[in-house]
Amino acid sequence: MNRSLFLLRSLIVAGLSCVALAQPVSAASVRPVEVDRIIAVVNNEVITSQELRARVDQIVRQFSRQGNQLPPQDVLQRQILERLIVERAQLQLARETSLRVDDGMLERAIARIAENNRLSPQEMRAALERDGVSWSRFRDEIRTEILLTRLREREVDSKVVVTDAEVDNFLTNNPDAFSGVEYHVAHILLRAPEGASPEQIARLRQRAETVMARLRSGEDFARVAAETSDAPDGLSGGDLGWRERDRLPALFADAVRSLQPGQVSPVMRSAAGLHIVKLVESRGGSAAGPQQLEQTHARHILIKTSEVVSDAEAESRLLGLRERVVNGADFGELAKANSADLSAAKGGDLGWVNPGDTVPEFERAMNALKPGEVSPPVHSPFGWHLIQVVERRMQDVTDERKRNAARSILRERKSEDAYEDWVRQLRDSTYVEYRLEQE
Repeated sequence: MNRSLFLLRSLIVAGLSCVALAQPVSAASVRPVEVDRIIAVVNNEVITSQELRARVDQIVRQFSRQGNQLPPQDVLQRQILERLIVERAQLQLARETSLRVDDGMLERAIARIAENNRLSPQEMRAALERDGVSWSRFRDEIRTEILLTRLREREVDSKVVVTDAEVDNFLTNNPDAFSGVEYHVAHILLRAPEGASPEQIARLRQRAETVMARLRSGEDFARVAAETSDAPDGLSGGDLGWRERDRLPALFADAVRSLQPGQVSPVMRSAAGLHIVKLVESRGGSAAGPQQLEQTHARHILIKTSEVVSDAEAESRLLGLRERVVNGADFGELAKANSADLSAAKGGDLGWVNPGDTVPEFERAMNALKPGEVSPPVHSPFGWHLIQVVERRMQDVTDERKRNAARSILRERKSEDAYEDWVRQLRDSTYVEYRLEQE
């Protein structure tokens, strides 16, 4: 499979359902037909053996491509079944709270995936079908992934707040932040239930000591993680990939300070449970100097499309507004009266914009303008824009970008911690009945 298809397939995280084909039956030879059965009940829904088998087959193919050693079959089934249970509980919550992914949102997501893989939607469809994935199945999987992402955004990410005081504290206590050093880290999580009793924590620590003993004896960390970790990335060996230290969870960032490549941390405790971290390797280390960037002072008028306002109508309205500006009308006053953006109250003023702050379509059109010029209507994922550049300047943004980076790091850390806690609470409050029998 080529690299593009491999990247494409890695986006597919929902289980692939499979359909058994009936075999011809002759009097001379009768082959047993495996009957699908219920292996778990999640609230009022079931997970079947075919669903589990399809997901197991998917993981086996991934392990085979990556050259990783599989954990024992019973361990693999148990790990994947737990993933399916958590996923099903989230999808149920999304439906119960009327969260939906409409066809327009789905089509835009598929178009972006195709573009990222340098394919047209038609080429991507043909490539998937050559790889044995039906187009309808692929659409369902992407819809599910979008739904889970929107659920997390609503239930977790939207509630994360980072204060200026937290940013100040981070920069004060991390003078070596943004040093350019990157760490390749893997981890094992032994999850603790919500409100765990001392007895449950003691049993968890016994598990952790057993895991540590296996690691000290020289067992491969990735294999031990695949067999024991409760984290979603456990089956991929707990691999977090390359990250700057500031982009690691705070607990892990502190741990890697004292580790040499190849070393494993002691068992560490967090609200989520017990953790073991391995520093695989590190690289880099050249700190960035002062950063001079060209900033653009811009303003815009946004017309959003809807069932009532078509693309053609939005574009036509902006053409009319542009003609009025060219003939002397005040751009700011027209923005106040017509723009659907929050900036309308300020006459569409976006302030000083750094490269990368806006979506590519907007930035390309803005960069093509001279100060005082007004763009033709520009289409972006947000709707249709009329853009005016007020002025440009070169600015030292070192401190500003450090603060923005620190805020992003803190938000990411808080979001990860909050999401782990939310998933744990959701799982603990979900009724689950296991019916998986030894095969």
